[in-house]
Amino acid sequence: MTLKKISLALASVVALPPMFAHAAGPEVTGPQVVQALEGAFGVHPGERRNHTKGTCALGEFTGTAEAAKYSRSALFSGKAVPVVARFSLAGGNPKAPDVARSPRGMALQFKLPQDKVHQMAMLNTPMFGAASPQTFLDLTLAQRPDPATGKPDPEKLKAFKATHPDSLAQAQYLASHNPPDSYAHSSYFGIHTFKFIGEKDKVTPVRWRFVPQGGDKPLGDEALKTAGADFLEKALIDATAKQPVRWDMLVSVGQPGDPQDDPTQPWPANRPEFKAGTLTITSASAQKGAACETVNFDPMVMADGIAPTNDPVLRFRSQAYAVSFGKRLSGQ
Repeated sequence: MTLKKISLALASVVALPPMFAHAAGPEVTGPQVVQALEGAFGVHPGERRNHTKGTCALGEFTGTAEAAKYSRSALFSGKAVPVVARFSLAGGNPKAPDVARSPRGMALQFKLPQDKVHQMAMLNTPMFGAASPQTFLDLTLAQRPDPATGKPDPEKLKAFKATHPDSLAQAQYLASHNPPDSYAHSSYFGIHTFKFIGEKDKVTPVRWRFVPQGGDKPLGDEALKTAGADFLEKALIDATAKQPVRWDMLVSVGQPGDPQDDPTQPWPANRPEFKAGTLTITSASAQKGAACETVNFDPMVMADGIAPTNDPVLRFRSQAYAVSFGKRLSGQ
């Protein structure tokens, strides 16, 4: 890991203000969240503290002229942009079963001209499970195993749900949707609202999702029982060995009154939408020693033309990512 890469990964953290407090509670910090993740899932030296189980991939992204009308980002120049990708399961268990009803992630690092990068970290749920860092911390604490049973205390989880209504929409979505049969057969949502910055600094609030050209294909109920614990990585490696796998980036344009700072609230389905580009994944591999292993996919690392909103969860992610990244670098 070079000093340049370390500086880039941590750059967005340095300037973050201490603003991520619950309405009437103390500030939530990155070390608190990472410590809670370690308490819930154990410590796995040299590994990410969240989305630990994952697969690396390589490809490219080509933006559209329609997107260039809204954003001056080099992402939408119309030229192919190299991409380092990582697909993953939520949580800090490196042996999490691939049939678990938990979010899948797709993280992307776009390598732009002049050594610039832009990063995205998405989930395959249309909403996040926390409107604030406090809710995410409280859920992680509730997931800590009881020493007597080795499993989370059901009463603590019940109490969490009763006191954190912002967590319910994602939980209900996961309960009612079977996980995908392949990373390649799932849509991924940016979750947060972002700002496209165009000519003359015109700002457009947007949300995006990546939709597989091959369609969303969830596991059937019977397949859930027989698919096994480790099929996702092999399925992606096999698929890309045969032919490239593609997603279309679809962007929704926000209207006055649409929530911009709450990732638990999806926008209405009738918002104007356009195709912003196509992601093509050409190869995949186990993450050990591969290009994605050392990348800190902090979604606050953005190039000119795309900017964050004041979403407290989006802005907090840099803190937690940096703490996890630092521990990985030191072998902890």
